[in-house]
Amino acid sequence: MTRHAVVTGTSSGIGKAIAQRLLAGGWRVTGLSRSESSLGEGFQWVQADLSEPESLEPVVSSLEPADALVHAAGFQRTAHLGSLDPSALTGMFTVHVAAASVLANALVPSMPSGGRIVLLGSRTSTGMPGKSHYAATKAALMGLGRTWAQELAPRGITVNVLSPGPTDTPMLNDPGRAATPVKLPALGALVDPEDVAALAAFLLGPHGKSITGQNYVICGGASL
Repeated sequence: MTRHAVVTGTSSGIGKAIAQRLLAGGWRVTGLSRSESSLGEGFQWVQADLSEPESLEPVVSSLEPADALVHAAGFQRTAHLGSLDPSALTGMFTVHVAAASVLANALVPSMPSGGRIVLLGSRTSTGMPGKSHYAATKAALMGLGRTWAQELAPRGITVNVLSPGPTDTPMLNDPGRAATPVKLPALGALVDPEDVAALAAFLLGPHGKSITGQNYVICGGASL
């Protein structure tokens, strides 16, 4: 039977790469994003605004049960202490954490045993100058992920976090993160979204069944 994944942020970046990888592997994918996504056969786009979590439950309630949830949507606003904008923290927490919570809360009750959840964190979740608000929201995903992993283990549903370093996506050109210029990691190249997608596909696949509650850092050596 064809597996069904709900993936957020499929209009670009890591979310798009993961959706494409799953489609190539024979999955059906429902993409949730504000901007339209068109990824070919097996893909369904549903317009959703993750900055308004209260609007999400009705959106996903009409979907077929999901075998997997991948929360990849996100954005970054950077500033150093003394110039922090509380609205930036609120916005990132809403998209990164609150939206993940609403989606999982709505989808997991009908998720079959052996299902999968993957949350996109960040290697900066342990702290980085200029990124305190972003880091805090991504660190919160670890709390969600490890707690859900414990709650869902009896059903064989795994929950893991992927934490990329500087990745070659449109986010790097967002003026909202201008306070922290991109630095190439130790391996001399930005992280390839396809590499993140490949690890996501492994965790979502049959051999991910023994891995849960873990955080995988994919940083090109940036954390060395």
